[in-house]
Amino acid sequence: MSANGITLDRVEKTFAIKRRASFTALQDVSLEVGAGEFVALLGPSGCGKSTILRMIAGLELPTAGTLQVNGRKPADLVSDHRLGVAFQDHALLPWLTVAQNIALPFQLAKRPVDRSRISELIELVGLAAFRDAHPRQLSGGMRQRASIARALALRPEVLLLDEPFGALDAVTRRRMNLELARIWEEERTTTVLVTHDVEEAVFLAQRVIVLAANPGRVRHEEALTFSVDRADGLDRSDEFHHVVDRLTRMLDA
Repeated sequence: MSANGITLDRVEKTFAIKRRASFTALQDVSLEVGAGEFVALLGPSGCGKSTILRMIAGLELPTAGTLQVNGRKPADLVSDHRLGVAFQDHALLPWLTVAQNIALPFQLAKRPVDRSRISELIELVGLAAFRDAHPRQLSGGMRQRASIARALALRPEVLLLDEPFGALDAVTRRRMNLELARIWEEERTTTVLVTHDVEEAVFLAQRVIVLAANPGRVRHEEALTFSVDRADGLDRSDEFHHVVDRLTRMLDA
């Protein structure tokens, strides 16, 4: 088992649904995410994508098997504020400005607020002109950028993204994919993305894990190596669409 990155070894997760009845959400799931790697989890509803993310975040415990993050239990990283999380709901506090929302992790961790880090992140996500704006004054894409900046505030060892752009329109979502790709290139944080969108997974990730449902299990792993860079029009290339079409057919089947 690797000491760096995320390792799930024969993980199972069973939920009790009523007296003497249970539901197996995940069964015999083994996968690794290397340190600094961007991996997307893709699959139909009910395949356990978000359950895996919640276990990595320390919000759920495996029923069987082991899960480690950089050789430690997820709960240890949570207590050290070494996990960053961004969900579809940006969860920004409406009475705080962009800068104040990004500063919040420092305050929750009882650490001195690093003003230079906050300014660096505001620049990184392209919100320099909006650092003193409140969430209601921002577009949906801007709010998600602020949410991602907040998740990165304490330089987490792992960034977890659960459908972060699912509520955005198609044009804004594509722009946010480009932004997230640029942010990851600069930060190189170990990242796990949960998404239903095949194109988003293939565009952003270095590797896509396709899950099957009932119970959730690993069906396929796709390493992504393209000759075209994202910024150079990867999503318009034939090789990109060949992979997207093949994975889509796999999910449809």
